[in-house]
This record gives sequence, C-alpha cells and structure tokens, in this order.
Amino acid sequence: MNFDKIIQAIHKFETIIIHRHVRPDPDAYGSQVGLSELIKQTFPMKKVYVVGEEDPSLHFLARMDTIDDSVYNGALVIVCDTANAARIDDDRYDMGDMLIKIDHHPNVDMYGDMMWVDTQASSTSEIIYDLYLYAKEKGFHMNDEAARLIYGGIVGDTGRFLFPSTTKKTFQYAAELVTYNFDRTSLYDGIYQINDNIARLRGYILQNFTLTESGMSTIKLTKGLLNKYNIEPMETGQLVGVLGDVDGIKAWVIFIEEDDQIRVRLRSKGPVINTIAAKYDGGGHPMAAGASVLTWEDTEQVVRDLDEVCKSYK
Repeated sequence: MNFDKIIQAIHKFETIIIHRHVRPDPDAYGSQVGLSELIKQTFPMKKVYVVGEEDPSLHFLARMDTIDDSVYNGALVIVCDTANAARIDDDRYDMGDMLIKIDHHPNVDMYGDMMWVDTQASSTSEIIYDLYLYAKEKGFHMNDEAARLIYGGIVGDTGRFLFPSTTKKTFQYAAELVTYNFDRTSLYDGIYQINDNIARLRGYILQNFTLTESGMSTIKLTKGLLNKYNIEPMETGQLVGVLGDVDGIKAWVIFIEEDDQIRVRLRSKGPVINTIAAKYDGGGHPMAAGASVLTWEDTEQVVRDLDEVCKSYK
C-alpha cells in the first residue's frame, strides 16, 4: 500500500476525526493535531476534529475537541501513534465509517480498514511529514502550525535528535520544518521545562533507584509518594528518562501507582524490552515500552523478567 488510499479517503469524507494513544506524549499530539492542521489547510470546508483526554502539560502544543457521538456518523477516523487498539484514547474510534491506522510502532495489533505502519520512522510525526511530501503534489498544503506540531513531535520522540531512531531523513525533515514561522525556543521550553515539584521528585529518583549486577534498575512511585510531591500520575511521563544518563544501567523500569492499576514504564539502552511489555498486555518500541499490572506483587515478576533480559544482553 502507498499513501494514495489514505489521500483518497481524506478527499472522500467531509468529517474526519483523529485519535491517538492514552497518556499522550509530544509525538502523539504532533502527529494527531499536525495531521488535522494539514487537512484543514488543504480542505477548509471539511469538519476535522481531534479527540482524547487532555494532558495539561501539553496544552502548549494543542487542545482537544469535545464532540457528540453523532459526529461519528459517516465519518473517517484516523488513529495516530497507537500500536494497540486497547491504547486508543476515546473508545468511540470504531464508530465511524472507515478507520485508518498511522503508526511507527511494531505492527502487532493490525486494526483498521487500512494501515500505514513504518517502524523505521523516528516518530509518527515523521510519517505525517512523509504523507505531506507525497500529497503536496496532489494539492495538500502545509502551514506554520502544522509545521510546529510535526517538528515538536519529531523532537519529542527522538529526544532532541539523540536517540538511535534519528536518521539522515529525520534531520532533513527537521531542516525543512524549521523554515516555517514558529517559535522553536518556546516549543523546546514547553517540551523540556519542568515544575519544581517534578524536579524534586527527579532528585528523589536519583537518590533511591536500585541497580543490580545485570545492569537493571527499578524505582517505585507510590500514590503516597506522588501525593507528597503533589504530582498526578500522568505527569510522571516527564521522569521516565531520568535514569538514562546513569553509567552502568542497561535498562530500567519505573512503576507508577494509579487508582486502579500500576503503570509500568520500561526504557533501555540496549536490551529489547517491548517483549516484556507485551507479556503484560502492553507494547511499544524495542527500547521504550509500557504496560500495566494490578498489584505490587505483579511488579516483582516484571522486575525478574527485566533482570533476565539484562543478564542475557551482550
């Protein structure tokens, strides 16, 4: 499949609703809202909506729409940056007339009437720019806001172009996107500046993480600890990478206690960890993945699994 069928669908439908994954990150917003801006710029008469629970820390990027169920009647639904159907934010995604998946995660859950999945892309935002470059010959138009969002998504998912997923193409796209008129400084500030309570919890993590001989590290963020620092579970996404600069750590897991489950956030500097996430109904990339478990006893098995992966990594 090429982009033609996606472009044909965008042409065909007058109402388009774009979803992304729960607990969004900059790439989720960048691809979702960046695509919506491209469509609105090209087809100003179409009704285009972006939906999902908002993350206050990402208000600087975009705000979500609130729509009734009836809007899905006769609509095209596009889901960005979401590997598993279970992780799609807003479960009305299957109420439209057609469903398209656009993603860069391993294609384990092949949902939708059509899919564009490119695991070689640094981010789903990079794929959206791929789509634009192909579609501009067919009349699609970029604007400053779409460029800002797509660039922000690429920056977020490449860790400011530091992650191995960054390629020559990624840099080429970034160079083209920065020619548009948006404030890169404020964009970087929005992605990377943190409040003082997040900074203090970061200090707690650096003082209290465990490290095994295998190079595996763990940290537990209980509800009591989060309350002490006045932090909501959703905000902990800003802390996932904090152990990445510690020498000797091959892979790490951060457990975040929520009201009804314990969030499992896995990161790695070498060992493949998305297979562990899949074992607990999660998923993600080989070096960055997530899942959830129900009890602290369950987390002990996750730790054992991660330790084994680190022991076998050469």
